[in-house]
Amino acid sequence: MRKAVFLDRDGVINRGFGRRPPNSVDEFEMLPEVPEAIAMLQEAGFEVFVVTNQGGVGLGHMTKETLSRIHDRMQDELGSFGTQVHDIAACTHRPDEGCSCRKPQPGMLLRLAADHHIDMSGSYMVGDRETDILAGILAGVRPIFIGSKAAAPSQALYNAETLYEAAEFIVSTDTSDVDT
Repeated sequence: MRKAVFLDRDGVINRGFGRRPPNSVDEFEMLPEVPEAIAMLQEAGFEVFVVTNQGGVGLGHMTKETLSRIHDRMQDELGSFGTQVHDIAACTHRPDEGCSCRKPQPGMLLRLAADHHIDMSGSYMVGDRETDILAGILAGVRPIFIGSKAAAPSQALYNAETLYEAAEFIVSTDTSDVDT
C-alpha cells in the first residue's frame, strides 16, 4: 500500500477566476511553487493525484476535450520542472446531478485509491474549499486547507497559504510507515 496526496486543482494548482475555473487552455495559469511542492511530496514518497469538480462540462461551458487539453497543459508545465501528477480524476457532472464523485462526496478519491492501491490512513487531501475538506474526511484522509485562516473549515487538520507551505507541513509531520 502506498500513501498519497490528493490535490484540488483550481485555487491549489492553478489560478481560478472567482468561483469559475479556467474554461480554456489559454486561461490555465500555474500558481507559484506548485511544481516544487509536488516534487517535494513525491521525493517524500507520496503519489500525487488531482481530484477536481468540473461541472462546467456538464453545464456546457467547456467540452471534455477542452478539459483534457487543460490537464495536458498542466502536466506539460509540471513536466518542464521534472515532475507530474500520477493521475487526474474530474467530476464533469452538473452540480445538481447528485453523483457520488462530485466533492464533497469522496468518490473520486476512493476510485483513485482503489486503482492505485493507496492507504488512505497515510494520505492527505489538500483543497481550498470546504467541499474538498469534507471529501477528504469522508474518504478517510487528513484534510489540509489552502487559504486564509478566517475561511478555514474547523475540520481541517492544518491551514496553509500555499500548496508549497502545505507540502512542507505534510513532509515535516508525516510519521506513517506506509510502504512507497
